Parts: sequence; structure tokens; C-alpha cells
Amino acid sequence: MLRGRLRKGRRTKDLVKTLARGDIALISHEDLDLVAAESLAGAGVVAVLNEKRFISGRYPNLGPEYLLARDIKLYDCVPLTLWSLAEGTRVTLEEGGRLVAGKEQVELGNPLTAEAADLLLAKTRANLNRELDKFIDNTLDYARREKELVLGLRELPPLETAIWGRPVVVVVRGWGYQGDLRAIVSYIREARPVLIGVDGGADALLDCGLEPQIILGDMDSVSDRALRGKGERVVHAYTDGRAPGKERLEKLGVKYTVFAAPGTSEDAAMLLAAGKGADLVVAVGAHSSMIDFLEKGRPGMGSTFLTRLKIGDKLVDARGLSKLYQSRLTPAWAAVLFFAAFMPIAALLYASPGFRHLLYLLLYKLARMAGG
Repeated sequence: MLRGRLRKGRRTKDLVKTLARGDIALISHEDLDLVAAESLAGAGVVAVLNEKRFISGRYPNLGPEYLLARDIKLYDCVPLTLWSLAEGTRVTLEEGGRLVAGKEQVELGNPLTAEAADLLLAKTRANLNRELDKFIDNTLDYARREKELVLGLRELPPLETAIWGRPVVVVVRGWGYQGDLRAIVSYIREARPVLIGVDGGADALLDCGLEPQIILGDMDSVSDRALRGKGERVVHAYTDGRAPGKERLEKLGVKYTVFAAPGTSEDAAMLLAAGKGADLVVAVGAHSSMIDFLEKGRPGMGSTFLTRLKIGDKLVDARGLSKLYQSRLTPAWAAVLFFAAFMPIAALLYASPGFRHLLYLLLYKLARMAGG
């Protein structure tokens, strides 16, 4: 039996900002991706109720297994009547799959188990070829429509931050971004690259004690704290002229520049860095694999593939860097370090006549005590 407050949100990335430890989350998120799962688990929820399917069978999404491994209860295809419950209602989730809210009771059915998730994911792998075929068609169609992006003819916005000849680190809040960002903090402090935060990536930089020089995106998942900082703000506008992020920045009363570019904000940030003459673009948390593209769930993800082709060998992915080498201080190495640090101190002390006299006196007393 689980008890907690019911928190509701049809956009998972917005809901996680309001969650507290012990909450029960109600979401509308088909094929829950790993980034969303990490956010839900990090918020401390004890159960997730999904009006859609956690695993639809379209592709092997890894979010549900991540939550199940952390003993978080999962119920999908839950009744839509749950949305009528007041936000913050105290509810009880009983073992039989019944949710009790005061006098109201809602049958949720059986929870998703690790065994059932494994079976569903095994079946989804057979669909990968079909999804890859769709992705290739989308990418080719995108290339025909957006030749300017591929050929580099699109106009870039003016920037106050100088990029030419400098390395650039682009931070996106994708899977594993936190560990990979921490893994390159030493590089950032030494090389002093231009730091670009893509929406919530700006907050990721601030959390590491780093100040983003440029914040680029739709401005829907970045904090006011980051937007009011010293960095330049670049609103990603679509090719039809829409720029949803402008309204929020105007309400905050901060300056901004508009960059109209097809594809995702992640693509726009990389194109901006490369187009402004960066000699190296380091991507943290960016999308790079087939599963990434499918998890993003946007037809325009073909743009990310083409953007990577365009930037070429300037682009370096930091993904997985935090797992590549994890040093561990063994007891033997700790002893070596201790003696290495102690020897110079012992030599200095022994050179002191007063210390030598004290040492000889101590040895003499110990000898007397040992002799009876």
C-alpha cells in the first residue's frame, strides 16, 4: 500500500518541477523515455500513473525499466477520470490496483512488472527495421526541403560572444548529461570554451558552478534564474516565423536575439557554434543514436542527423565519458600517497634539533618501559 499526493501533468518535463518526494505522478506520456524516467525518479515519486502506454511496441524505450529497477510502481492506460481529481489530493494506492481518494475509488488494473516490460521490449526490437526505414525517409525528405541548412547558406544572428577559433561546449539535458558534464569540468576550467546551454542545459551548467555564455532554445524548460543571468539569450524560431520563447523573455524584460533554423534547438545550437567559426564543438547530453532519435519522437529529428554530417570532425560527443574511466583509490594507493606526503614533513622535523631531542627522549622512555 502506498500513500501520497497526486500530482498531474500532461507534459512530464513540466510536471517534474512540481514533484516532491513521496508523490504519485499522473502523466500522459506514451513510450516513456529514459530522460523523463530519470527526472521522475530523481523527484522521488513512489508511483507513476500513465493514461497512455509505457511501452507501445514502436521501439525499445528504456524509461519503464529504469523506474521499475528503483521499485517505483507503474500503471498505464489508467482511467481518464483520474484527471478530474484535484491537484494535490491525498490518495492511497492499494495492492489490488485500486486507487482510493476520499470516498472515490478507481480501479487501475495490474501494475507493469519487470517481467512484462522485458517481454514487451523484446517484441519491440523486431520493429526497429521498420522505424529505421521511416527515419531514413524522413531524413531524405528533410534534406530536400532544407538544403540551405546542409549547404550552410542560412543567415546566422549577430552575437556579442566571440566564438571564432574557440572551442564550444553545447549542453543538452539528454540521458546521462549530469555525469558527462561533471567529467569534463576540468577541461572546461582549463580550455575556457564558450558554454552554450540548450534550454534546461543552462541550468545544468549553473548546477556545476558554470555560467552559460549563451542560452538557446524555445525557453520552455529553463529557469528564470538562468534567463536573468549574464548570458546572451537566443530564441530558436521555426522556419515559418513562430518563436514561442519570445513572449516569456519579453515578460522577464531581458534582451534576446532570434535565430530561425529548422530542426531542434539542439541542432540550432550546434549550427550556430560551427557557423560562427568554433574550432571544436563538444556535445553533452546530445542525441546521437537511433534510440535517441526515436525517443525524441519528432519527425524533424532527421535534422539532427544532417547537422552532425554538416559539422563533421569538429563535433565530439561527451556521452559516456563519465563511464569510460572511473578512478578508485585503493587502500594500497592511499598508503603510498600518505607516505609520499609524510616523508618530506618527517625529514623537516628530523632536521630540527628540538624535535630530535624529543624523539630520542620518547624512544628512551619506551625502551625503559619495555625493559620492565
